[in-house]
Amino acid sequence: MSTALPSETTAAEADLLRWATAGSVDDGKSTLVGRLLHDSKSVLADQLEAVARVSSGEGPDLALLTDGLRAEREQGITIDVAYRYFATPRRRFILADTPGHVQYTRNMVTGASTATLTVILVDARKGVVEQTRRHAAVAALLRVPHVVLAVNKMDLVGYERPVFEEIAGEFARLAAGLGIPEVTAIPISALAGDNVVEPSTRMDWYAGPTVLAHLENVPVTDEAPDGPARFPVQYVIRSGDTRLYAGQVAAGALRVGDRVTVLPSGRTTTVAGIDVLGAPAERLRSPQSGALRLADDLDVSRGDLIVPAAAPPTMSRDVEAAVCHLHERPLEPGDQVLLKHTTRTVRAVVRRVPGAERLELNEIGQVQLRTAERLAFDRYEDSRRTGSFVLIDPADGATLSAGMVGATAPGPPDAAA
Repeated sequence: MSTALPSETTAAEADLLRWATAGSVDDGKSTLVGRLLHDSKSVLADQLEAVARVSSGEGPDLALLTDGLRAEREQGITIDVAYRYFATPRRRFILADTPGHVQYTRNMVTGASTATLTVILVDARKGVVEQTRRHAAVAALLRVPHVVLAVNKMDLVGYERPVFEEIAGEFARLAAGLGIPEVTAIPISALAGDNVVEPSTRMDWYAGPTVLAHLENVPVTDEAPDGPARFPVQYVIRSGDTRLYAGQVAAGALRVGDRVTVLPSGRTTTVAGIDVLGAPAERLRSPQSGALRLADDLDVSRGDLIVPAAAPPTMSRDVEAAVCHLHERPLEPGDQVLLKHTTRTVRAVVRRVPGAERLELNEIGQVQLRTAERLAFDRYEDSRRTGSFVLIDPADGATLSAGMVGATAPGPPDAAA
């Protein structure tokens, strides 16, 4: 294993990687995650025994470590996003194992929306298929910084190098057309364990990292660490005559003494103090949570956005965005919705769906919205946090769509072929 670190490094000091799996049905996503947990010693003994008891084969069915719902076990497919938390001496991980069936494409959007890395699996016998293209397009739309192409089931094609290289080359061309900045291709057998945690002795022609080694070493960067600060207010804390405004920094950093503007009011003041975990601090940066004390007594409430006075975001009632529709009810022009952006929720209306009459479940397209109040937002390409939103049904609170401000919806899955 490639998890050794100097003794002074502890798990508490390790950084956090959020990553997601994607791929078509039966490509082995859940088995890969199960193998990763098993071989990295991240599964408790009682969990492994429980899986062994319900497995039908000679060994434990590793997919059951993530396919936890009864319906998933009965159907043999993943139907919901399964989140797992584990750690190695080098890094902590939050992974989202997402479904492969086309009807659950929306779940891939959910799992990858906060991911720094996405692993897209391909069956070595089938190569790049339509769902592979669809998931690559979603990863590109969501601007996931790092993509891993895991060519799985290499044991079923004799571990042959030309098979892997042909698939890796086709996917590289697809990724380039979609604008995906980085792809790492790894040949694996999740069932046999080749190149998942330990290097494969049966593919000595491959000199790259294992899946775990890559996950442990890929750069993890904060959301827009050097961009303008964005601080959505979540809660107002009153202590005597003092008010503190609590929240999580969505981008950049704030320091004591910074001149800031509170939106949407537009009032300007100075950061007089910062509190982190009950102690004073000089700086608060993404993705830290903390509380701000302002020099002036302003009317600040949940949903307001505190930003640098010299670098405010766009303020507008008109929003144009790419959205992935997540609900069985279609999204149509004239629909009245709630738009939730960071900690603020406002009423909005769907004005247009350019290029289509409506958006159906799992479809991705452009929309033009008009909000009842001005919103402060960035383009999604500049900030995944302040450039994203969700549309909500005001009648029952159901989530309708996930949106990305200023993004362009990809074409059909075969358009980048």
